[in-house]
Amino acid sequence: MRIAVLGAGMVGGLPKKRIWPWEYKAPFSPCDVIEEYVRPARYRENGADVVRPALSDPELIRFEQCGTLEAWNSDGLRSLLRNMPDVPDMKEKTMRWPGHIEKARILRESGFFSSKPVEINGAMISPLQMTEKILFSEKNWKLGPEEEEFTVMRVVVEGEENGELVKHTWSLYDEYCPETKTSSMARTTGYACTAAVNAVLNGLYAETGLSPAEYLGRDERCFEFILEYQRNRNIFYTKRTESL
Repeated sequence: MRIAVLGAGMVGGLPKKRIWPWEYKAPFSPCDVIEEYVRPARYRENGADVVRPALSDPELIRFEQCGTLEAWNSDGLRSLLRNMPDVPDMKEKTMRWPGHIEKARILRESGFFSSKPVEINGAMISPLQMTEKILFSEKNWKLGPEEEEFTVMRVVVEGEENGELVKHTWSLYDEYCPETKTSSMARTTGYACTAAVNAVLNGLYAETGLSPAEYLGRDERCFEFILEYQRNRNIFYTKRTESL
């Protein structure tokens, strides 16, 4: 397959219950969450590498399982930009419940995500550390140990295959598992990592040195092994193919 366009990868982890004002809970490090709002987003457009502000180019995306989410540019492509130089168009976006982008922009542009200390009553205080402390409290972004949440992802690839222009769409939707008390974010990320380790242990992958995920993904045996490993743990990716 000669890839013409890797249209977009979109992913989000969200609480099932929407609680005002944020309608968001974070299942991982607070500093990493805030980085998604401040780190410039790198992507590729028409063969050229482009840098755009985080939270830019918002769009609404509809999902059957959870409804409408809003997506924005985030810096998630990382090594794909280096290791897939022949793909002329690539973009990654993060998703939240609608309305979240505007609130995050207000905090960012008002200086609440700044690491530069400010003086308050003779003490030097980091706005970023103060913001993390407030946001990651019980009443704001802190995810409860048994709080229901879900992870949703969509990857769209367009290109030429066997002389025909086609569009492949992979979709994932996973929820908190009450039996194991494991969050969907832990399931979908953790099991993918342990699947990769097992692929190495089973002799399916033998390259040495540092290997980003796309190195395993280009090996069809490893790719199918990792998908099957996750299916055995009730994590299912669906694929739809359309002619263009």
